[in-house]
Amino acid sequence: MDICSLCQEQSKKSHGGKPHPYLQKMEEERNFTGSRPGGFTEQDYQCLQCAAKFTHSNDKNDFGWTLWRG
Repeated sequence: MDICSLCQEQSKKSHGGKPHPYLQKMEEERNFTGSRPGGFTEQDYQCLQCAAKFTHSNDKNDFGWTLWRG
Protein backbone atom coordinates (compact mmCIF):
# COMPACT_ATOMS: atom_id res chain seq x y z
CA MET A 1 0.00 0.00 0.00
CA ASP A 2 1.25 3.48 -0.83
CA ILE A 3 1.61 6.04 1.90
CA CYS A 4 -0.70 9.06 1.88
CA SER A 5 0.50 12.55 1.03
CA LEU A 6 0.32 13.59 4.71
CA CYS A 7 2.73 10.77 5.66
CA GLN A 8 5.07 11.69 2.83
CA GLU A 9 5.28 15.20 4.28
CA GLN A 10 5.56 13.81 7.84
CA SER A 11 8.65 11.79 6.93
CA LYS A 12 10.43 15.05 6.01
CA LYS A 13 9.69 16.86 9.28
CA SER A 14 12.35 17.64 11.86
CA HIS A 15 12.39 16.99 15.62
CA GLY A 16 9.97 19.84 16.31
CA GLY A 17 7.42 18.75 13.71
CA LYS A 18 4.01 17.87 15.11
CA PRO A 19 2.18 14.69 14.00
CA HIS A 20 -0.40 15.14 11.24
CA PRO A 21 -4.10 14.80 12.22
CA TYR A 22 -4.42 11.12 11.22
CA LEU A 23 -1.40 9.85 13.18
CA GLN A 24 -2.51 8.01 16.29
CA LYS A 25 -0.25 7.05 19.22
CA MET A 26 0.27 3.28 19.33
CA GLU A 27 1.90 2.62 22.70
CA GLU A 28 3.15 4.39 25.77
CA GLU A 29 6.00 6.85 25.29
CA ARG A 30 9.44 5.28 25.91
CA ASN A 31 11.76 7.25 28.19
CA PHE A 32 15.52 6.76 27.95
CA THR A 33 17.99 8.15 30.45
CA GLY A 34 21.54 8.85 29.45
CA SER A 35 24.60 10.76 30.48
CA ARG A 36 22.99 14.14 29.84
CA PRO A 37 20.20 15.32 32.15
CA GLY A 38 16.72 14.43 31.03
CA GLY A 39 17.58 11.77 28.45
CA PHE A 40 15.19 11.48 25.50
CA THR A 41 11.83 10.01 24.55
CA GLU A 42 10.41 8.01 21.64
CA GLN A 43 6.78 7.61 20.62
CA ASP A 44 5.29 5.29 17.99
CA TYR A 45 2.45 6.40 15.72
CA GLN A 46 0.29 4.77 13.04
CA CYS A 47 -1.63 6.56 10.31
CA LEU A 48 -5.38 5.91 10.29
CA GLN A 49 -5.56 6.52 6.50
CA CYS A 50 -2.71 4.45 5.05
CA ALA A 51 -1.44 2.40 8.07
CA ALA A 52 2.11 3.81 7.81
CA LYS A 53 4.10 3.50 11.05
CA PHE A 54 6.40 6.19 12.43
CA THR A 55 8.63 6.69 15.45
CA HIS A 56 9.17 10.20 16.77
CA SER A 57 12.34 10.81 18.79
CA ASN A 58 13.61 13.93 20.50
CA ASP A 59 17.16 12.57 20.75
CA LYS A 60 19.55 15.09 19.17
CA ASN A 61 21.51 12.27 17.48
CA ASP A 62 18.45 10.65 15.89
CA PHE A 63 16.06 11.60 13.10
CA GLY A 64 12.97 13.44 14.31
CA TRP A 65 10.51 11.25 12.42
CA THR A 66 11.36 7.76 11.15
CA LEU A 67 9.00 5.99 8.73
CA TRP A 68 9.15 2.25 9.46
CA ARG A 69 6.48 0.87 7.17
CA GLY A 70 4.35 2.40 4.48
